[in-house]
Amino acid sequence: MISADAIRGYIDLMILSLLRTEPSYAYELAQQISTVSGDAYTIKQTTLYSAVKRLETTGLVTSFPGTSESGKPRTYYQISDEGHTYLEQKIEEWNLTKSVVDRFLEGKESPSRCS
Repeated sequence: MISADAIRGYIDLMILSLLRTEPSYAYELAQQISTVSGDAYTIKQTTLYSAVKRLETTGLVTSFPGTSESGKPRTYYQISDEGHTYLEQKIEEWNLTKSVVDRFLEGKESPSRCS
C-alpha cells in the first residue's frame, strides 16, 4: 500500500488524468483511483473532495449537477481547457522527475556527463 505522504503531490495529476476522457463524480473517481492503482492506493473521501474543490477553484475543472441512474443528485466534474494544458505540463514534469530519480536508484550517470 502506498502511503498518503508519498502520493500527496500527485493527487491532482491523477484526478485530471481520469477526467480527461469523461466527466465523473467524486465516488466514481475514488473507485477509479483504487482500480487503476491496483488497490495499492485508496484515496480518502476528504482528500478527494479537497482536491476537486481546489482544482475547481483554480479553474482546472468545472462542475455541473447531474443525476445517477437511481435518480440521486450528484455533482459531476470535468476538466477545463486550462486543466488539459496544466495536465500536459505536469505529465512532462513527471516524466522528467521520474527519469532523474531513476538515475539515482539505478546508479546511472547523466547521459551528458558520460564520456
